[in-house]
Amino acid sequence: MAKEGRVFLRGITSESYGLKEFRSQQLRAPRVRNDAVVVDDAQVGHSGDSDQSKTWWRLGPGDDPFLTQTVQVHFVSLPPKSSNHGHGHQNEAAFYILEGAGYEIHDDRRYNWAKDDLVLVHTDSVHRHYNPYDEPALALVVKAKSMWMYLGLIQQGRSAPVEDEARFSERVDWSEIWTPGVAERRKVIKPSETVWEETPLGRVRTLTSPSVTDARTFSMDVFELEVQAGGQSGRRWQMADEVLYVLEGSGYSLHWEVQAEIAEKYYARIANEPTRHEWSAGDTIYVPQNTVAQHFATSDAKVRLLSAQNRVFKLLGYDRVAYLEDQASTAGVAAGVASANQTTL
Repeated sequence: MAKEGRVFLRGITSESYGLKEFRSQQLRAPRVRNDAVVVDDAQVGHSGDSDQSKTWWRLGPGDDPFLTQTVQVHFVSLPPKSSNHGHGHQNEAAFYILEGAGYEIHDDRRYNWAKDDLVLVHTDSVHRHYNPYDEPALALVVKAKSMWMYLGLIQQGRSAPVEDEARFSERVDWSEIWTPGVAERRKVIKPSETVWEETPLGRVRTLTSPSVTDARTFSMDVFELEVQAGGQSGRRWQMADEVLYVLEGSGYSLHWEVQAEIAEKYYARIANEPTRHEWSAGDTIYVPQNTVAQHFATSDAKVRLLSAQNRVFKLLGYDRVAYLEDQASTAGVAAGVASANQTTL
């Protein structure tokens, strides 16, 4: 946890043009975290909690060792018949409901949710979470908050009067500068509204992506991956880093580091041997940028993994991944990028 305050955004410094040591430090950090890891307990600089609700962080720019700031992960718990304070911020957030049921008030409108729903907090939203029922509720929150901070979109907090109000005009609707039509997009994605598909990665249901054009998010791509007992996912190479939350089951992931060979152009050199990372239900798995990854189920039951990625990578030109081995493959495929099947998943 940050000792002098909450870390919203980190910078990168170096005494040379190259950043090899910075990447090496990130790659050395542990990639699986469980409930024992609390990197921020929300006692510093967080406006959402009430005397009943609780928020705590597992992954974010305040971490030591520092892993990433493209995806932040925290949890919000609501005891029975409770709510948090509510607040507003410019960044989006996505809440996956792990336990319980309840509802949101976003910009004075109500949205009901239940277990396994994905709830989208839109850009510039004043929002508050409610649990009116007799069972506790728990949500996993993923967001790309640092990206907003880097762009200077930092106006946030609880409702309060405007300071030095005489200097400013009467109210103007903030939505005048939103992308047209966003207010009609879906804010709660329910399992019944998604479809399981067989993909090179495995059995997947997509919750948000650029192809889901009626979901109200522009920053987070979220999908669920199912791996059968004793099975494995496809082996894929992508530039985006990724956080996976283990909803069910246990297993391990193999990660192959990818080194850049900068010759007359960029070439990728994939490590001959992977690192192995064990995990079980309730853990988070971090896959660094520019990594080949594959997931294996070792339990006697299926594994369910919830994946979250920052969509900005796709907008920067990295909107494809290369499959070095399909989920359905039994013999495997030689790790040659030229022969890999490519897709936009």
